[in-house]
Amino acid sequence: MTGPGQWLGPVRTASGGVLRHKVQAVVIVAVLLIATASATLGLALLSASNSPFTKAFAAQRGADATVTADPGRAAAARLAATGHVAGVTALAGPFDATSIPLGFQGQPWGQTHLVGRAAPGGAVDELVLSSGHWADGPGQVVLATGPAHDGGGGGAAGSGGGPVLGSTFTATHLPGQPALTVVGFANSITGTADAWVTPGELSSLVKLGAPPSAELLYQFARAATAAQLTADVAAVTRTLPAGTVTDWGSWLTAQQSEGSNASIMEPFVLAFALIGLVMAVLIVGNVISGAVIAQYQRIGVLKALGLTPAQVVAVYLSRIGWPALAGCLAGAAGGYLLAIPVLSQSAGAYGVGQQLVPLWALVTAPGGMLAVTLLAALGPALRAGRLSAVSAIAAGRAPATGRGYAMHRLAARLNLPRPVSLGLAAPFARPARTLVTLAAVAFGATAVIFAFGLHSSLSKARDSQTLASTVPVQVQPSGPGGGPNQLPSAAQLTAAAATLSAQPGAAHRNAEYEAQVKVVGIARGVDTMVFDGPSSWMGYAQISGHWYSAPGEVDVNTVFLTDSGLSVGDRLTLYPGSGSGQAPGGALTVTGKPVTVRIAGEIFYPSSQPHVFAAAQTLPAIAGPDNFWQWNIGLAPGVSAAAYTQALNAKFGSDGLFQAVGPDGGQFYAVAIGLIGLLSLMVAVAAGLGVLNTVLMTTRDRVHDLGVFKALGMRPGQVVVMVTCWVVGPAVLAGAIAAPAAVLLNTATLHAMAATAHTGVPASFSDVYPVPRLALLSLAALAIAVLGALLPAAWAAAARPATALRAE
Repeated sequence: MTGPGQWLGPVRTASGGVLRHKVQAVVIVAVLLIATASATLGLALLSASNSPFTKAFAAQRGADATVTADPGRAAAARLAATGHVAGVTALAGPFDATSIPLGFQGQPWGQTHLVGRAAPGGAVDELVLSSGHWADGPGQVVLATGPAHDGGGGGAAGSGGGPVLGSTFTATHLPGQPALTVVGFANSITGTADAWVTPGELSSLVKLGAPPSAELLYQFARAATAAQLTADVAAVTRTLPAGTVTDWGSWLTAQQSEGSNASIMEPFVLAFALIGLVMAVLIVGNVISGAVIAQYQRIGVLKALGLTPAQVVAVYLSRIGWPALAGCLAGAAGGYLLAIPVLSQSAGAYGVGQQLVPLWALVTAPGGMLAVTLLAALGPALRAGRLSAVSAIAAGRAPATGRGYAMHRLAARLNLPRPVSLGLAAPFARPARTLVTLAAVAFGATAVIFAFGLHSSLSKARDSQTLASTVPVQVQPSGPGGGPNQLPSAAQLTAAAATLSAQPGAAHRNAEYEAQVKVVGIARGVDTMVFDGPSSWMGYAQISGHWYSAPGEVDVNTVFLTDSGLSVGDRLTLYPGSGSGQAPGGALTVTGKPVTVRIAGEIFYPSSQPHVFAAAQTLPAIAGPDNFWQWNIGLAPGVSAAAYTQALNAKFGSDGLFQAVGPDGGQFYAVAIGLIGLLSLMVAVAAGLGVLNTVLMTTRDRVHDLGVFKALGMRPGQVVVMVTCWVVGPAVLAGAIAAPAAVLLNTATLHAMAATAHTGVPASFSDVYPVPRLALLSLAALAIAVLGALLPAAWAAAARPATALRAE
């Protein structure tokens, strides 16, 4: 018979096979669902981590320059006319703006830059609402979200007990202390404001005495470098009366800030996606090839009835393909639903408005997993098609002659219950199937052990980078006198230091100053953090060397060593300066005497910029009021950070000079740790389903033996023990393989993350597997195997002897 009709019989045969083996079909659907969902999520995260700032900047029409102007020197019409200056391609504004201190829950919130804006859209700086709605009436405010606004002056939604929808702020410095209710949270990709109100609301705040200003948002034809931006803003400034432009900010600053978030996020996302994809492919391949191998007996029967090798292949590709297709489609939908909240967190970590699941990921993930499935089934199906009918029936009906008998005899000599010895010896009768089980369990256990280790490693990295556990309170200036960018005077710093000294509960304290120094061999200015007071307690993790312990010693980050070509122990000369070599058009001016220092250690400080850490005795030129950054406070045991912060802010009062805040908790780490749990759960479930499928096939192969055992008096509990013991041996071996594999995988992932984040890795970060913990985690392999075997074991125990014998 030729033509399409010759395939109708095989198709009907395949359909019937699916209906007769519902459990196996369900396993295939479930494994493909999990694998495809994991792949979809991984691809979505890979897309999200690929230049997130650049994509968001284009999508949200970010401002190349944010210019602050004095509306008293130029009317709104004249300011708007600057949109026609040569080189300007788009302009939004002028928007009325002001900076005032706000209070939140009875405590100072900090100096807040408010802008009056009627709508979130516009030709420049389109704002993305993450929750709530835009301010459309009096007394309403929309807060900015993103890393640049965490912890004050427009903090992130709901972070660290911060404001949520419906929270109320008060303008503490204005008559009557007008209230502003939070109605939404929005993202500006270039951080053009801390909060937005309606233009009418802003006008009322200005009338109440807040200093007025105007904000203009520009896009230029050429704005790729600081020099180009400086020239662009200068061209705008020349068209306005002298003194009109009072300040301006660059998109390059926002890019550098958000780039530091992406630099540490990308490696983990890449590791997650690759591990998830590789494990999904391998587990799917194991399950599918095992499903085809298990049908060799049926293949022999079909060949005896006249099916050609090509028809046999078509039968089993079709039989595997239909449930696989259903699983892939369901997995793509599930991955999309999983990705939505994860991408929302990822957008917050990157400081961008929103991130969506790309259409190509929704197509590539199910298409790729279906292709992998069919390829995994094709090899065994081709081998089966080449077998003769007699060989296929023999291969599917029973193990090769003598296979496993030696192990049965050895197990019988052991002083073990008979069901246990029978179960432990059974895997040697089917070595290929046992390898399938071993691989599935090993991958699942590796994922679980790796997840625990990476969780511990990232927790250590978080503690070192954010200092959240050692420095739970920071006291920062928030701009005295109601004006932005104003530094506290020496007298104000002295008064605040006295307030800190009078507040009980602190175990450690130091003052932190930040400036830049010049180092021969490094073209750019080097960011320098100087501590006045003991600082070793802060908990910066050491990659090599030690924390400075004497004047003349400094610590540096990895980028500093890379850029300078120096090593720990080398000496160098620092030239303290003023100004910022990173600001648009700014230059580092050397003002202090050269200081020769020795590099005492390399610390974990992810950044693309070189950093130096030193004591005030080493760099006294930097430890002055002009460079003051904050006080770092470590609390005594038992002292609540929240209570201490509240008491301290009450002493500072509502004048807005200083405020006590908590450290940045590290959004990246929250996202990463959540993904670790999701990854390990998905892979472990897939591994368990792979075991279930293998044990189910073995149970059906041995249905005759089970019937005989039960007829001879084996109780249901003994049957469960015997069937479960089929997977115990492979599980123990899988655990022995998974433990060192997970250790190596964890170390490799950490170093890959560190390389992209421009830092080395402290040995303590990868030393998270003490022998007792590793031995305990290795039991995950046994747990996965036993849980996967319980359902088929229960089915075998419930079957009556006569039913089992007839089922053969």
